[in-house]
Amino acid sequence: MPALTQQERDDFLHTRGILCRIATIRPDGAPYVTPAWYLYRDGRIYITPRARSEWYADIQRDPRVSITIDEEAHPYRKVRLDGIIAIDYEPGADDVWRETYRAIAQRYVPAEGAEDYIQETIDQPRALLSIGLDEAKVSTWRMPVPGEEYAGIWHDRYYLEGTKLKGRQ
Repeated sequence: MPALTQQERDDFLHTRGILCRIATIRPDGAPYVTPAWYLYRDGRIYITPRARSEWYADIQRDPRVSITIDEEAHPYRKVRLDGIIAIDYEPGADDVWRETYRAIAQRYVPAEGAEDYIQETIDQPRALLSIGLDEAKVSTWRMPVPGEEYAGIWHDRYYLEGTKLKGRQ
C-alpha cells in the first residue's frame, strides 16, 4: 500500500474520533491490546491510562509498545508505531497536565460533554504517557487513490510468482 506523506500522516493523526490501539506486554510475555483515546501534538502521541489499568502496569514493567491508529472507511489510512513509551507524569499529578487531558477528551466528545466527563472522573488519577514519532519505528499506509497503481496495495513479497500483480510495483 502507498505510504502516507508526512502531511497526510499528520492530517490523519489529527482526525477527531479515531482511536488508537496500544499493545503492551503482560508479565507472562503475552500481548495485551486495548483501544484508547489519544492526542497527536508536536510530533508525539499522548495517551492517558487510569492508574489501575492493566496496560499501565504492563508499561511500568516494560515500556515497549506497538500502537496502531487506523480508520474503517476508505482510503483506510493506517499508522503504526513500535517503540518505547515514556511516562511523562505518574498518576496523581493530573492537575499539572489537565489541559492536555482536556484536549484529548475534546477529540472524542463535544466540549461540554468532555468537561462533564473530566469533572465526573477528576478523582480517578491517570498517568500521561507519550511517544514521539521520531523516537519510534513508524509505518504508514493507505489504499491507492484514483490515478495510483493498484499493484502497490501490498508489498511485492506478498504476491505469488506468476500472478498478475507480481513485479508490477
